[in-house]
Amino acid sequence: MKIPGSVITLLIGVVVTVVSLWYGQNHGLMPVAASADAEEVDGIFNYMMTIATGLFLLVEGVLVYCLIRFRRRKGDQTDGPPIEGNVPLEILWTAIPTVIVFTLAVYSFEVYNNLGGLDPTISRDNAGQQMAHNHMGHMGSMGNMVAMSGDGDVALGIGLDSEEQGVKPLMVDVKGIQYAWIFTYPETGIISGELHAPIDRPVQLNMEAGDVIHAFWVPQLRLKQDVIPGRGSTLVFNASTPGQYPVICAELCGAYHGGMKSVFYAHTPEEYDDWVAANAPAPTESMAMTLPKATTAMTPEEYLAPYVKEMGVETKALAQLKDQVSPVKGLL
Repeated sequence: MKIPGSVITLLIGVVVTVVSLWYGQNHGLMPVAASADAEEVDGIFNYMMTIATGLFLLVEGVLVYCLIRFRRRKGDQTDGPPIEGNVPLEILWTAIPTVIVFTLAVYSFEVYNNLGGLDPTISRDNAGQQMAHNHMGHMGSMGNMVAMSGDGDVALGIGLDSEEQGVKPLMVDVKGIQYAWIFTYPETGIISGELHAPIDRPVQLNMEAGDVIHAFWVPQLRLKQDVIPGRGSTLVFNASTPGQYPVICAELCGAYHGGMKSVFYAHTPEEYDDWVAANAPAPTESMAMTLPKATTAMTPEEYLAPYVKEMGVETKALAQLKDQVSPVKGLL
């Protein structure tokens, strides 16, 4: 029994579609998705992998079929048929990539817009006020950031819309230099070479470069932002999964560019509070107790007074002890 060609074509189409859909969602090529933004980016990547898998199976399948079906038989010395072309086939293989490219363009445009990359709506006054603080950007609607420099240039950023959500973001000032990242936390005064933030709270990175162009990139967040000398740039994200993730400079910035790495620690709220408590600078009033004192001009009573107070020794008891020790000392 000979199976009709249309049935075979249909079966091949079903198999290719099922395999493409499965592999497009189960390729395992991306690192863990540690934010809501990552899920959106993964969506378009999975879509592209599904299309690419289908095209690969179709093209390679046709090539293998043609190699076997139209191979030269033993003893056949004749020329192949003089085929000049097939207009419908050429139109088809031109139209299909065109449709795919336009579809991907629309999809990626929508994802980028959802991330806040195409909506620079912010007033010049608000931007100027924020630039007064370390020349950093300010968050606008849809999470887009705009930084206004002194000459009116605009530097865009990307991220979530924490203002519309009514959640105050954790502000972190980021300085990129050859070859390190420096993170300053205005809320606590902590300065660190690592990025620490709690999950489920927006984090706004106000970034600037001290020398050349750098690029702040955390693969698990699927977000990357250029850090440019003389202009502020902003990146906002909301981590959703606790863990340790690499911070990488994705812009060639010099001879040791490959070593410009750090770590982003996504903590639970309790772990973040513990980290802040362990690393926060000492209060100003307590610093006075740690400063050295000149003791050369102090009497023994003055020198020992702070220690006596800490030990809980009463003044009367100390006076009685002094009266008893003085006669003994005279005998010696």
